[in-house]
Amino acid sequence: MNIVCLDMEGVLVPEIWIAFSEATGIPELRITTRDEPDYDKLMKYRIGILKEHGLGLKEIQDVIAGIDPLPGAKEFLDRLREKVQVIILSDTFEQFAMLLMKKLGYPTIFCNTLEVAENGEITGHTMRVDKSKYATVRALQSIGYDTIASGDSFNDLAMIDASKAGFLFRTTDAIRKDRSDLKAFEEYDELYEAIMEACRT
Repeated sequence: MNIVCLDMEGVLVPEIWIAFSEATGIPELRITTRDEPDYDKLMKYRIGILKEHGLGLKEIQDVIAGIDPLPGAKEFLDRLREKVQVIILSDTFEQFAMLLMKKLGYPTIFCNTLEVAENGEITGHTMRVDKSKYATVRALQSIGYDTIASGDSFNDLAMIDASKAGFLFRTTDAIRKDRSDLKAFEEYDELYEAIMEACRT
């Protein structure tokens, strides 16, 4: 039995923090897991910048409300879900993701949560579990599933490596070069066909 585990940002929707960086004119918020593999370090850095500029959850959610899935992403996801079970594994947060899940047809997503003060200030974050993407594919395997994974960033590599098959999608040149052993795709049709082939093996 197969289950497909997909990253969200960069694979199905634009990078939230890059969109927020562009909306606010704060270039320091452009850094993502493509640049910084230590997610805890990255989030503490982001929260510090938000505090410095007096920005909170509402301002981020207002930007997210204007974000649409990447062109072709919903069609790809719908097509995939007709053939195989799919879970989105993301290091994003419930307070961000649910605004986007409606636009993707409410697929299943496992993510984390933000700690938010009454005034809307983001004060911290709680990870669902340590090494959440890797831990989740291992848990799925422990209950009888073969996992097939795809993502674009450093924090996706562990779940890709732990899976029966794994693919990079619209990744950076640096990751592509460093992980030349992994197939890397730019188009949804290519990724769909690779996943289907993996399901048949």
